[in-house]
Amino acid sequence: MLAYRSMDMGWGRLAYRSIEGGSGTEAAPPMVLVHGGGGDGTTWDALAPTFARHRTVHVPDLRGMGSSDRVGPYSLTVLRDDLLALLGRLALERVVLVGHSLGAAVALLAAERAPERVTALVLEECPPPVPLGIIVPTVLPESAPYYDREIRPSVLAELNAPDPARWSALASLSVPTLMLAGGPGSHLPQEPMARMAESLPAARLVTVPTGHHVHAQAPDVFVAAVESFLADPPTARAEPSGA
Repeated sequence: MLAYRSMDMGWGRLAYRSIEGGSGTEAAPPMVLVHGGGGDGTTWDALAPTFARHRTVHVPDLRGMGSSDRVGPYSLTVLRDDLLALLGRLALERVVLVGHSLGAAVALLAAERAPERVTALVLEECPPPVPLGIIVPTVLPESAPYYDREIRPSVLAELNAPDPARWSALASLSVPTLMLAGGPGSHLPQEPMARMAESLPAARLVTVPTGHHVHAQAPDVFVAAVESFLADPPTARAEPSGA
């Protein structure tokens, strides 16, 4: 991976790293890898060079995490808007968005907000829009190595009480989507995740029984699933099943 760069976003600086694609990949849509909560873009370090064989890859640190500035307030829509703003400032017209966990939720919201900017969407262990019952911490350490201590309460509260309208939003998104689920070892409910895939008009669900961190626990399987999906993306069904 290259050294960190940072972009002035108005509220502060957003850190990101990029790997240029290999020779002959100029026409391929770039890929943006969005990390999960409580971490940063380094969680993609093992896979980013592999994906860069076929395209340019960008790996941001979300606001308040990693090397990005820790400036609140925090919410899923704030993180979504940051991601879309970064795409604009990097002049990325159409991208493949890949997100894990919180990053998947942010990537999904970005695709819903600007579907014309997303050529394909990969959602690894995306929190489904059902009450998740995740314990929201009331006592936090004064500092955390990878993220602002204010992020978890606000974002987890949103994930625990999702807007029911999220289901109809899914049914309106025609971007080709790969959903990767971690199976029974994950702390996220798998049945609603399958319902998400059924609700999306152009989605494919792949379950890899490794738990929540599919890309870390089964990297070769993860890469193969993503590349297979990009080579043969699903087409929109005439009548999405909804929820």
